[in-house]
Amino acid sequence: MIARTEPKSVGEVFALFGRLYRENGPLGFTRLALTLGKTPTPAGRWWLWSVLLTVVAGLFVLYQLFTVGHSAFNTSSGGVVWGMPIATYVYFALISSGLTMIASLGTVFGFKQFLPIAKRCIFLSIITLVAAFSVLALELGHPFRMIWAMPTGLQVMSPMFWMGIFYTIDLILLIIKFYLMWQEDWESPLSHAVGVAGFVAVILASGMLGMVFGSMVMRPMWYGPFTSIYFMLTAGLCGAAAIVVTTYMAYGFNRNAMPERLRAMASGHDLPMVFATLIGLTLIMFVTRFWVGLWSNLDGMEGFRLLVRTPLFHIELWLGLVLPFVMMLMPGLQRRMWPQITASFLVLGAMFINRYEFVIGGQMIPMFKGTWAFSVPAYTPSATEWALTAMGFGIALALYAGGEKLFHLSDLPPHAEDVEVTGQLVIS
Repeated sequence: MIARTEPKSVGEVFALFGRLYRENGPLGFTRLALTLGKTPTPAGRWWLWSVLLTVVAGLFVLYQLFTVGHSAFNTSSGGVVWGMPIATYVYFALISSGLTMIASLGTVFGFKQFLPIAKRCIFLSIITLVAAFSVLALELGHPFRMIWAMPTGLQVMSPMFWMGIFYTIDLILLIIKFYLMWQEDWESPLSHAVGVAGFVAVILASGMLGMVFGSMVMRPMWYGPFTSIYFMLTAGLCGAAAIVVTTYMAYGFNRNAMPERLRAMASGHDLPMVFATLIGLTLIMFVTRFWVGLWSNLDGMEGFRLLVRTPLFHIELWLGLVLPFVMMLMPGLQRRMWPQITASFLVLGAMFINRYEFVIGGQMIPMFKGTWAFSVPAYTPSATEWALTAMGFGIALALYAGGEKLFHLSDLPPHAEDVEVTGQLVIS
């Protein structure tokens, strides 16, 4: 639905919807809602398909859970306990964390070149976290038990407890920060304090998500403090890839349709430089992790040998990490639109494979068994698990399309127009 000016309060949003309903009638309003406005836009084109995907996949998952129960997932207490939905949750949660980190470059650390994507990063961080929580809630089976179980149980020694606390705090701070930016309050003491607190919360949240896995000594492929660092680094990589893809999506993959400051950033060196650095660091940690896993003779590390024999591992490494790294290092490619988009899609695909291999691969070797284990658990995601993953993507895309139509996600703080865009980082 089209608004000539961005609404600045929830009341104005509902007033806008009410006016459109009165002007166009029930059928006209429904038509506008299905296309997100009278004038075709990139967001409107993917909105309807995203909503349909979410509804169809969500209804199928609910039907399966109500009629079959948790056995609709191909998980079992004797084998793979955490399946594809957990990998999907980790994927979206860390994308959210990475987007907050990228936004913090401009809003917390003062790198002004990144301000054109800050508001979009914060909004995307909110909706990807909503998608993550939605997938996790349906995987848990009884998500509403958390309402009284967490405050009454207070399992303060559990990383999972603190992961939930920190991600909840993170979501609240993100909403507050976006509201302040929505009201054009970017740099007041309150806005800056919320940005700093949000950055701290997201570091703690993603780090604690890593500790959920890293504290499990019975799962050697997960165990160790390295896991938290790995999650935080790859979160930043996912955030950089996600903001490149979604920014171009918002303008129909047409750089000329972007506002001047955003276009200058897209064609500049800064974001590709950050992107290439994050890919390079991830490659080092990825290869190091597998190198140690393949070299070690510790019982339970045999899963690394299983993973390197799969096609997904080589797709992730060579196509999803090495190729984008080379592309973002080449001066002739790094500033061009389609190489940036291609590299970002490849990285996002590689990171989804990575989350899947990490979660599932860590459970391939039975607990407290190793070289003497005669077999490994067989696991293939069920139709319900695939549908839950599709629902997560549908939620994220549909909410993003709505946000693109309702908000000006490329907004800048008022004074930012006075900052000259150059090829170097500008710090205030």
